[in-house]
Amino acid sequence: MTALIVGGDSLGNIPDVLTQKGVDEYIHWSGRKKGMRNKKIPKNTDMVIVLYDYIEHNLTKLIKKQSKSMDIPCLFSKRACTDLEKKLANCANCNRCLKYKNAN
Repeated sequence: MTALIVGGDSLGNIPDVLTQKGVDEYIHWSGRKKGMRNKKIPKNTDMVIVLYDYIEHNLTKLIKKQSKSMDIPCLFSKRACTDLEKKLANCANCNRCLKYKNAN
């Protein structure tokens, strides 16, 4: 599974949490610069994770809209491992994530 992480200048232990939850690859965008608004979510992305306490506000809206149009699960979390673990646990049980996991 590949995750796009948007936000956070550095990820700290977040890659370790993702590995434990079955994410073997990740792409990281810091989300702080205006130029980020022009980026598109890569087609091989299985999940989008927005670290909302470290991201430009308008980029959050654009990422949410893109992920919705591509039917990719998108979750919003603080840049804290404990919060991300909770959000990933909730996401694992949502219909969108289950549908995607069963397709793979």
